[in-house]
Amino acid sequence: MMPDTAANTPTDSPLGKIAAYRSDYAPELLFPIARQGKRDELQLTGTLPFFGVDIWNAYEVSWLNMRGKPQVAIATITAPADSPNIVESKSFKLYLNSFNQTRLANEAALLALLREDLSAGFGAPVQVRLCLPEQFGQLNMGELDGLLLDRLDLEIDSYAPAPEQLTANFDGAPVEEKLISHLLKSNCLVTGQPDWASVQIHYVGPQINQESLLRYLIGFREHNEFHEQCVERIFVDILRTCKPQKLAVYARYTRRGGLDINPWRANFTSAPPLNLRNARQ
Repeated sequence: MMPDTAANTPTDSPLGKIAAYRSDYAPELLFPIARQGKRDELQLTGTLPFFGVDIWNAYEVSWLNMRGKPQVAIATITAPADSPNIVESKSFKLYLNSFNQTRLANEAALLALLREDLSAGFGAPVQVRLCLPEQFGQLNMGELDGLLLDRLDLEIDSYAPAPEQLTANFDGAPVEEKLISHLLKSNCLVTGQPDWASVQIHYVGPQINQESLLRYLIGFREHNEFHEQCVERIFVDILRTCKPQKLAVYARYTRRGGLDINPWRANFTSAPPLNLRNARQ
């Protein structure tokens, strides 16, 4: 059953509050928050201008087998961007920790619970995969590909998102580019704690002025919003101001509490990006 999120606000979540860690299975710890509230701020109603996913990697997953022996795994959860809810990340961590002293018959039993509970939290079916210790050596790392904006030498004195800074060459021929930056920093909507990310902008359309784009991205440095909301704001601001025909925004955030969140939003047919952990993750 999908939870009622109408009354759920970020300030009601476990963020910034003392929370006892439960080690017995407790799906009620998950705290969904409706996506639409923040989308209303961006004037997104009706059909969304993007599709996409939020890719979560959970590095601290553990449970007990039926003989009481601890088991560990890395879990990857992929939630669709058109699901009605996000799940607040501290509640996600508390939920995962509730398996620590929970006995389960096998990995399939854990997967079944994760899929059911998280699908209910996000309000839509999610994909869940487990990487077991014997598979750890098969995991690959990789960096976002594209031209590095951070090479530009800028003087910065504004640290709030300002889409009016963005400019593009509307008189020139359309181009296709992938531009990346490791300088994206935003802050938790509730606690103000820093969130660090690398971001890739892939577009086809009027050539975006790279200096203006880097200034815009650095402008998130004192901005308070959840990861998913920042990426949607970046997508919408670039789409509306620079008017690309095709656009994809992908951010790889560093982990907190054993979780990293990696939102991807796009408006053209493309496979979801590879879930490659980068150096800072």
